[in-house]
Amino acid sequence: MAQENESQIVSHHNGVQYCEFRIGDDYFAINVLKVQELIRPHRVTVIPKAPSYIKGLINLRGQIVTSLSLRTMFGLEEKESEDSMNIIVQNGEDMYAISVDEILDVMELGSETFEETPDNIDDNVKRFISGVHKLKNKLIIVLDLDKVLMTEVEQ
Repeated sequence: MAQENESQIVSHHNGVQYCEFRIGDDYFAINVLKVQELIRPHRVTVIPKAPSYIKGLINLRGQIVTSLSLRTMFGLEEKESEDSMNIIVQNGEDMYAISVDEILDVMELGSETFEETPDNIDDNVKRFISGVHKLKNKLIIVLDLDKVLMTEVEQ
């Protein structure tokens, strides 16, 4: 009987775990394995002549972290609220703080809800996503973190 339960547990966890967050009225997610930690906004040191989506640098326990604004990348007006948070991610040796409006949840989603990127998603956002999960009550846009961070390097 114990083996039966064990196999049920293994087969139940066939999805991907995502960190879900909100920007404006839209719901986004990134693979939870890419997330180092979640932090409140820190004091940002502005970098002269940096692209507008680079908010600046923050000092996170002695490590310099580049702060990026997804709102600016997506062509939205910049704003801070009491729910604003930073998702800390690492790419190679570099760490980034991705500024989002609100952190929502960690959720596991399977391939049965995943779909290709719809044509009606704004082009400013479309280039950064790998697809969507259509749930009963909302659409969750899956960010391709590599595309977001490559943009940071290219521009």
